[in-house]
Amino acid sequence: MASLTIRNLEDDIKERLRVRAARQGHSMEEEARLILGRAVGGVTGKDLWSLSRELFESETGMDLTPPPRGGDRPAPDLG
Repeated sequence: MASLTIRNLEDDIKERLRVRAARQGHSMEEEARLILGRAVGGVTGKDLWSLSRELFESETGMDLTPPPRGGDRPAPDLG
């Protein structure tokens, strides 16, 4: 699992989060996880593909040149 540090959080927001967490019987971290989870939603798979096409369908994208590929590397000398 990842960790997240939020810097420069206003004192009143932290206090409201603390009160909200206490009312729900959660820690502030748990309450923040729940809020973030709801905020980013559960868009995955097919819905995520559809949403991305909807958001970026007007974009033409860009052509990328693949990096040059050489032959196989020589085997390491283990002797």
